Amino acid sequence: MVETLCNAGVPVVGESETVATIRLGTDVGAVLFEPVGAGLDHALELTKQRSVHLVATIRSMDTAGLQEVAESGVAGILVLDDLTPELLVETVFAVRLGRTSMPQELLPRLLERAAERAVISTERLTPRERAVLRLLAEGEETRAIATLLNYSERTVKNVVHDILTKLNCRTRAQAVGLATRAGVI
Repeated sequence: MVETLCNAGVPVVGESETVATIRLGTDVGAVLFEPVGAGLDHALELTKQRSVHLVATIRSMDTAGLQEVAESGVAGILVLDDLTPELLVETVFAVRLGRTSMPQELLPRLLERAAERAVISTERLTPRERAVLRLLAEGEETRAIATLLNYSERTVKNVVHDILTKLNCRTRAQAVGLATRAGVI
């Protein structure tokens, strides 16, 4: 892999058997690693220390923990069984530019898993959370929801926070959309 990257003009600042021993002293655009053992945790620590993109190399699409790897925030996933020099170089260049690269067959699996999790998480909403979510869907603001439900504004904000956390959403609109598609509201 190192020779392939060097021949393509990708600067290689080092290599290591385990990502745990990688020390980033220079500007590194991408780190290739195999997420076995504590490899994923160590790689994610690297991204906290520096602006670095991670490319996980997995043995096959059936690898246990593939979902965790995909959801961890890696920028690229390479299946070693399918790896070609061209694909390696293409993936490293893509992630260095801030893009994501993964096997085409993985995306439907990830989307299916996300949809399953969305349904499961909407089922975990309490009646109070569902009531607030319904009012959000109707376009009500925090103050109006507090008045309608006899809650303080702080309580409404806390309930909205809990909803966003349970549904793994960033915005109120995203939570409303997800709950609507799941048939919760």
